[in-house]
Amino acid sequence: MARKVIISCAVTGSIHTPSMSPHLPVTPDEIAEQAIAAAEAGAAILHLHARDPQNGRPSADPAVFMRFLPLIKQATDAVINITTGGSSLMTLEERLAAALAAEPEMCSCNMGSMNFGLFPALDKRKDWKHEWEPQMLEATRAGIFRNTFADIEGILKRLGVDCGTRFEFECYDVGHLYNLAHFRDRGLVSGPIFVQFVFGVLGGIGADPENLMHMKRIADKLFGSDYHFSVLAAGRHQMPIASMAAAMGGNVRVGLEDSLYIAPGELAKSNAEQVRRIRTILEGLSLEIATPAEAREILALKGADRVAF
Repeated sequence: MARKVIISCAVTGSIHTPSMSPHLPVTPDEIAEQAIAAAEAGAAILHLHARDPQNGRPSADPAVFMRFLPLIKQATDAVINITTGGSSLMTLEERLAAALAAEPEMCSCNMGSMNFGLFPALDKRKDWKHEWEPQMLEATRAGIFRNTFADIEGILKRLGVDCGTRFEFECYDVGHLYNLAHFRDRGLVSGPIFVQFVFGVLGGIGADPENLMHMKRIADKLFGSDYHFSVLAAGRHQMPIASMAAAMGGNVRVGLEDSLYIAPGELAKSNAEQVRRIRTILEGLSLEIATPAEAREILALKGADRVAF
């Protein structure tokens, strides 16, 4: 297949809170509406978290996921990618519950334990809609995101082997690439491998062009031609680093999980707005956008007819 760029859209995540943007989707209907619009704008993959419909707090409840997953599937052909990262404040079993219930085509899989600092956001505002928001941000100062080798082995077995789900392997630093190579060498991961380089999260590698080139160089050394890479960069780095990645042969991820903005000081009004912006950049580089069917072929996915929702 001629090179096609896969656009992923991370619709809501668990990092940003409702006080940070009125456009962040919170309820199942809002998540479904924004996900569908992002797919219509050109996103082939939709990366999905859930939130408590009452207050917007990150939720691991499979029942909440099931209030929007069927709506999205019925309205789009997009690949649905369910988080196994959830929130650093959730247990592993909580984080896996929705994915195990839904058996999606794809899931994210963080490739190691790490500090995951969201607390700097506390300095940016003093007025919060909900008491849980500053409490959650502060809790990341003393906590870690846990994915041990044993945790990852379990995720690969329970979702990959047992459910036929393939993974977006989220690598927040160079060591995560070596962790992924370890599982590949043991035969627990097989190609084509889809690696998501993650830049700009406090505790992970910084959002610098030099770091993108370094991550790509190491991934090339470890995985050769048996992998595809995509890039997300947090906050203001989102569009510049994604654009650079596309020019280097990669795929891209945007969405309100990763950045709430469409331009300096200007909040994005929707996920679709960010998808349209990166699509314009890609097409300006004479790159073709992958359809969901093409993304399935590139990544060897099982198909939407084999999920459990």
